[in-house]
Amino acid sequence: MSAPAAAFADLPGAVMDDSGLQHVGNPLVEQRALAAGEAIAPLGDRAVLAVPGEDRLSWLDSLTSQALAGLAPGVSTELLVLDPQGHVEHAASVLDDGETTWLIVDRPDAEALLTWLRRMRFRLRVDPRDASDELRVIGGTAAALGKVHAAAPAGVALVWTDPWPDVSPGGHAYAAVDPHPGVQRDWAEALVTPDEERRLSAAAAAGELSLAGLVAADALRVAAWRPRWSADVDERALPHELDWLRTAVHLSKGCYRGQETVAKVHNLGHPPRRLVALQLDGSASVLPAPGAAVRVGEDVVGAVTSTALHFEDGPIALAVLRRSAPVDATLLVDTEDGPITAAQEVIVPPDAGATANVPRLTRLSRRASAK
Repeated sequence: MSAPAAAFADLPGAVMDDSGLQHVGNPLVEQRALAAGEAIAPLGDRAVLAVPGEDRLSWLDSLTSQALAGLAPGVSTELLVLDPQGHVEHAASVLDDGETTWLIVDRPDAEALLTWLRRMRFRLRVDPRDASDELRVIGGTAAALGKVHAAAPAGVALVWTDPWPDVSPGGHAYAAVDPHPGVQRDWAEALVTPDEERRLSAAAAAGELSLAGLVAADALRVAAWRPRWSADVDERALPHELDWLRTAVHLSKGCYRGQETVAKVHNLGHPPRRLVALQLDGSASVLPAPGAAVRVGEDVVGAVTSTALHFEDGPIALAVLRRSAPVDATLLVDTEDGPITAAQEVIVPPDAGATANVPRLTRLSRRASAK
């Protein structure tokens, strides 16, 4: 697998780590430019998997939470791979070009997902492979990506447009906020060749193109309440808890692993935890670390999953709380410098789920049926 966004390492002001280009000097300015369509972001923390073969769409349909059997070339969607109890194991953005299905995944999940896909091939005509050396991922608005030459090996430009926060066919939204903050985030990801990545780096070095780093891209994601596998998923995560039924789950498609739990929680129960957005007290100028405890008084009610310093909203975070945590409580979030206060905005409400209209037998009808 190629080094993440290595082509941009020598640019003035570039700050790199193992996941790629973090920023080029000022993440807040980069956020503003990225949101306005004036910059692009090399997404070195993403990897690309390719799934060619005649059976690819029906095969992926049978394995994952998304209805993919009839996916048209160029249409963007996403999928989840669940365990038998409905917990999220893997996640991927999905785009098909008529010959190959392309999966954009968080880089730490790529090897495990590819291994699992290869194990599930049986005798079907599919041949999943790691394509990260062939294609790199560049993010930004649709307008900004107009300056990028996306790869098109089968004649369809490989540009994935994020469906969030629209409710995809077969999906269901729990967040009741209108307008949803995600509507302000115009986001797409283009797959480009290494030659194109080098061209973009040269254009940035010449001052012809503005870049933003991963810090800026993730801040816009957090502000849009957009869940991500590498940040917001743990071993207990159900898609309901993250409002991920909205774009990644088709509730009326055929059988797949974990479907029974998905249906049961949505129709008859409630997710045991819920995603919230946090507006953090900025007076201490400190952000909590992912995993930091969230408390009501001395009672730990959840944990932070993602944090960001947003160019308009200031310090913000996403957190997963237990369902019973009061929606009107002032929360405390632990940091290295002591607890800070946080106001919560409900994303997944405590009464999410239980959507089935189950008829209740009256006492008289029960007696009658017993006879």
